[in-house]
Amino acid sequence: MEKENICKNLTLLYVEDEDNIRNLLQSAIEDEFKEIIVANNGNEGLKKFKKYQPDIVISDILMPICNGLEMSKNIKELSKDTPIILFTAFSEKEKLLSAIDIGIDKYLIKPVDVDELLNVVKEIALNKLSISNIVELDKKYTYDKTKHILYKNGEIVKLTKKELNFIKVLIQNIDTFIPHEELKNKVWSNKKVNDAAVRTFIKRFRTKTDYDFIENISGLGYKIKSY
Repeated sequence: MEKENICKNLTLLYVEDEDNIRNLLQSAIEDEFKEIIVANNGNEGLKKFKKYQPDIVISDILMPICNGLEMSKNIKELSKDTPIILFTAFSEKEKLLSAIDIGIDKYLIKPVDVDELLNVVKEIALNKLSISNIVELDKKYTYDKTKHILYKNGEIVKLTKKELNFIKVLIQNIDTFIPHEELKNKVWSNKKVNDAAVRTFIKRFRTKTDYDFIENISGLGYKIKSY
């Protein structure tokens, strides 16, 4: 994929507590991305990360309630491969070392230049694409983590938005059972959904794939296996 177009397939989470700064930067870069989700503190940012599972995160460090470093640490514990870029007005060695310890992919000193930011995002995205974009699930199935597309024997499997969200959650936790309640929260966004509705949803999903594509064990939840 060409570097200039790579961001068009990415969902970005942008966390910044100052409304004016957040609105200006969002306006400057929103046409470059598939979607930009915003949050005004680390606590809200973490909640939105869990809900939307964005491809990349950019955040200020100094924020109320929960700062960018704390939020980033929690995000990396949930999804260590999600790239995170931090903005900071500081150059203190201690804060930069903390960012390195957490596994931050890049830090930029404020005020941030928009062109520099976009170049950094594109470079990170290209690196991510080249290393871990395509997930092989079995001899039939592959999943493109950047485009969010499931392929069966090289052909696109047509899935609804909720079905895509479902498989995205499983892929992010591949080879691990996701408990029923956690799956309900992530796929149905905390809306009340009963077990019968979930079973119907899974049955419909399996008609588009294969019965054994998704593994289910009562009391444990659902999982998808790597190849």
